[in-house]
Amino acid sequence: MSGEVVNEPACTASSLTNYLWKDKPDPMKWADCVHCGMCLESCPTYEITGQEQHSPRGRVHLIKSVAEGKLEVNEQLIEPVFDCLDCRACTTACPADVDVGGLIEEARGQIRQAMPLTGVKGTVNEFFLKGLFPYQRRLESVGSLLKFYQKSGLQKAVRKTGLMSVMPKHLAEMEAVMPDIKKPVQKKYKKQTTIPAKNEAKANVAFLTGCVMDVMFSDINDATIQVLTRNGNNVTIPKKQTCCGALHVHAGDRDTGRKLAKQNIEAFENEETIVVNAAGCGCMLQEYPELFREEETEWYDRAKAFSRKVQDISKYLYDTGYEKPKASLHTTITYHDACHLAHGQGVRNEPRDLLLNIPGVEMVHMPNADRCCGSAGIYNMTNPEMAGEILKSKMESVPEDAELISMGNPGCMLQMAMGVKKYGRSQKVVHTVQLLQWAYEKEDEEKGYRS
Repeated sequence: MSGEVVNEPACTASSLTNYLWKDKPDPMKWADCVHCGMCLESCPTYEITGQEQHSPRGRVHLIKSVAEGKLEVNEQLIEPVFDCLDCRACTTACPADVDVGGLIEEARGQIRQAMPLTGVKGTVNEFFLKGLFPYQRRLESVGSLLKFYQKSGLQKAVRKTGLMSVMPKHLAEMEAVMPDIKKPVQKKYKKQTTIPAKNEAKANVAFLTGCVMDVMFSDINDATIQVLTRNGNNVTIPKKQTCCGALHVHAGDRDTGRKLAKQNIEAFENEETIVVNAAGCGCMLQEYPELFREEETEWYDRAKAFSRKVQDISKYLYDTGYEKPKASLHTTITYHDACHLAHGQGVRNEPRDLLLNIPGVEMVHMPNADRCCGSAGIYNMTNPEMAGEILKSKMESVPEDAELISMGNPGCMLQMAMGVKKYGRSQKVVHTVQLLQWAYEKEDEEKGYRS
């Protein structure tokens, strides 16, 4: 595969000879790829392996070759396609904006329809992706068990006796940085349809609480609601919302992703603005139309209308004019760009603006701030060795003199916290909106003290 431009006729939908299932890869997504190689330096897996099949242009070439009948959808396609982090850095680097991430997800859908997971992997996949994440009550039950594990002394006993050593290494590392489990906001605000603005109401927004987010990081969800209401927003939490479906689509299960998308579209359809505080969820919501591209015209139109309403919390606050905090936090911060926020949604300056407008905050530049940390949904569980190599590289970029590492995605927070612990660093990992809320709280405390 050379860097030469090769003029080949584009494949049409009807000519995708070896893609036999629905949701075929879109030929328009690879039509502008000329294999120039501009994407190579941006790709974490290519950087580690040096192998063409693990580069963006290599993966595009493989997916296109199947469409042209040169290759089959078989086991040889699995590793290159599923080893991709879907971080979207290659699209940012690409002069033609080739949607490699979209192609990867569509190819994964073809692979999983042709070769469904079986055995232990199939059972685990069914349990978590179909039996747990789409059901809020089941997730809350898991959260209650985790909270009992933490508060009852069982966690201390397990760690003291060394039982964690019998677990897979990457799972033990994740357990070591598991955040304190608190009451989900879905439960906290169960009796309230809408949480009113604290001052004069300026807008009405709906908030996606997320599935794992509300169980593992409910304190961040609560901080998001507090920040929104302080800034004049009436916040609605639709009760019928569900998991965004990102993990399902990443895993090749587009049917379940479509089912969850329909439920969320219906739950939020009458809302003006949908605010999200998890980069991966926000990116998925904005890409819902892709799930209905091939058929179901009505749902495609509804998905497009829905996706236009979705905004990350940092962008929403920036665009609508948020209250600048007056209290000083006196801390040094570095910022990590979550892939699906920077590359997926194009949100880069807005969260930095939030941080820089907190008095006393000193920002320290992180080289390669938009380089993937290796989390990538559940990539750090399905591909722990590759994820570990990527995390090691990421931690080498974290400035030693930063006290806090700020970011806008829960998966990144867990992964970076693992890196801090593993490599003996001292930083605390926080969500950007938490810092803003801490500044507001300190300001309120100081006002109360002076009065």
